[in-house]
Amino acid sequence: MHRVAFKMKLFEGFEAEYKRLHDNLWPELEALLKAKGVHDYSIFLDEETLTLFAYLQISDPAALDDLPAQPVMQRWWEQMSRVMESHPDNSPVTFPLKEVFYMK
Repeated sequence: MHRVAFKMKLFEGFEAEYKRLHDNLWPELEALLKAKGVHDYSIFLDEETLTLFAYLQISDPAALDDLPAQPVMQRWWEQMSRVMESHPDNSPVTFPLKEVFYMK
């Protein structure tokens, strides 16, 4: 099992909207992520810096490679681009995090 962590940046004033959107995650997006093998997916917010820290587990990280081509993912990213830093294609600006410690 692979543990994947990354960070993103939320726009100021959109904390409640970001949470609302994720509290109402589209069932088809959840199904896609689960079909790719994603589980134990969590996102945390550092309220001081508006940095989002995401963590997930997946059997094969390469299964995530085709997510950008999925229509539901593109629609989700378009919606999320209003509340967080995004690339021109609406995909979130992410920064992979290097694991430096793990206690099982």
